[in-house]
Amino acid sequence: MKVIFMGTPDFAVGTLKKLIASEHEVVGVVTQPDKPKGRGKAMQFTPVKEVAVEAGIAVFQPRKVRDPEVVETLRGLNADVIVVVAFGQIIPESILTLTPYGCINVHGSLLPKYRGAAPIQWAVINGEKESGITTMQMDAGLDTGDMLLKKVVPLSLDETGGSLFDKLSAAGADLLLLTLEKLEKGELIPEKQGESPTEYAKMLTKEMGNIDWTRDAVSIERWIRGLNPWPSAYTGLEGKTLKIWKASVLPEDTDEMPGTVVEAGKNCLKVQTGKGLLSIEELQLAGKKRMDIGAFLRGNTVKEGILLCC
Repeated sequence: MKVIFMGTPDFAVGTLKKLIASEHEVVGVVTQPDKPKGRGKAMQFTPVKEVAVEAGIAVFQPRKVRDPEVVETLRGLNADVIVVVAFGQIIPESILTLTPYGCINVHGSLLPKYRGAAPIQWAVINGEKESGITTMQMDAGLDTGDMLLKKVVPLSLDETGGSLFDKLSAAGADLLLLTLEKLEKGELIPEKQGESPTEYAKMLTKEMGNIDWTRDAVSIERWIRGLNPWPSAYTGLEGKTLKIWKASVLPEDTDEMPGTVVEAGKNCLKVQTGKGLLSIEELQLAGKKRMDIGAFLRGNTVKEGILLCC
């Protein structure tokens, strides 16, 4: 099949690479415009563009994919299908109906659960036991199109947003190729989604990383894992930002105010939450390296009774 690929971040890279290596022909790649990055503000290619350029595939970077001239340019590629993986813009009806097989989306959840921009992280935050990939025939709604195929991916007890991201990216690449194979053979039976049992998986922001110590320890520990590696969970230590990368839940409790350091030993740092204690195991003080709690406490003094807050 002749394929137009629409995607932008790292999550889409695995699927594009699999498509390029397959019997299908990627006739064009559509990705978001380049953005300045780093101290020098040099323009940087999107991850998808880097792969496409290396493979010698034509790249299109419209600011608004719905512009008529963009639609006509894509029409001229005479593709059979459009594959969309984390593109970053709403796809208009004019593109949804552009090719014989329409637009096939690779979504990082078991739809209809976790429609939205950050389904991977919210699955971890909410303590799901499994997540997965759904390929979907896109319609005009937000992640509401008919489901085609699914792949279930179990979550480990120490799953982070980053580790699940990697698992689902790989699973999505394989499932997309199987979807195209069955689509071409007429073997797919689209399934309506129905109502979502979960809230919309809203986009993450840096501000969301600020830990609310009044929440229970179980919820905070999931929050830390879900926001790892971005935007990362953080709190404050004597006026400095303290990122927390790993923690565990302890069954004991105290009467101390949430956010209070209740124990600071040679290799342990225990913090009172709204319910239960959180043992911090890996952290990073602003301007310093990420380290385990033992190494951190050998170079930093944390007094019992101090309140962690931003």
